[in-house]
Amino acid sequence: MILNQFLFLSAVLFCIGVYGVLARRNGVLVLASIELMLTAVNINFIAFGAFNHNVAGQVFALFVITIAAAEVGVGLAIVILIFRNRASIALDEVDLMKG
Repeated sequence: MILNQFLFLSAVLFCIGVYGVLARRNGVLVLASIELMLTAVNINFIAFGAFNHNVAGQVFALFVITIAAAEVGVGLAIVILIFRNRASIALDEVDLMKG
């Protein structure tokens, strides 16, 4: 397979992730869309690393995966706190928690 196919797949996944972040109101679906965007970045890193015959892309992808795991942990904790306070995970209601 050539590099263009991986880049096209990555661009499609990233666009789907951006649409999910901008269009969704559910906190869990927004986190899933962010994970989709990070997966697209990982595909780019690994594809360019394989194209250049270098393992640096795989190393960067591992770092992104660890950062994504931490982001999911913190993000789900925030979503759980919103659910406990508002009985809904709709992100439209987060601004009502000012005080």
